[in-house]
Amino acid sequence: MTFYIAKTLRVPFDTAIDKVVAALKDEGFGVLTDIDVRATLKSKLGVDWRPYRILGACNPPLAHRALQAEDKIGTMLPCNVIVQDLGGGNVEVAAIDPSASMERVGKPELTELAATVRAKLQAVLARL
Repeated sequence: MTFYIAKTLRVPFDTAIDKVVAALKDEGFGVLTDIDVRATLKSKLGVDWRPYRILGACNPPLAHRALQAEDKIGTMLPCNVIVQDLGGGNVEVAAIDPSASMERVGKPELTELAATVRAKLQAVLARL
């Protein structure tokens, strides 16, 4: 089982970010965190890196259900979605596959919930 789902787009990087945020919103997610990896690596290490952002997406009703089932599930929240410039006009959008991690907890209600979140993230990618 892979730990992520992904799609490659042929749009400018900033356009991809806007599209991802809008598609997440359409599926009930908000972006809680937005980590600019390129800027962080440059400021902290002096390293040049391609445009790369980590969006911490959260669907509050689903997160609440997960926390009710297992209070330590917060270690797996929010759902991270990366947007990275692959060069040549290609931008990859990849999201965590929550089934890969939540199934390991061993609670049937989390396995079912992970499948729901995975379907929503797949719908996000399909909208792009």
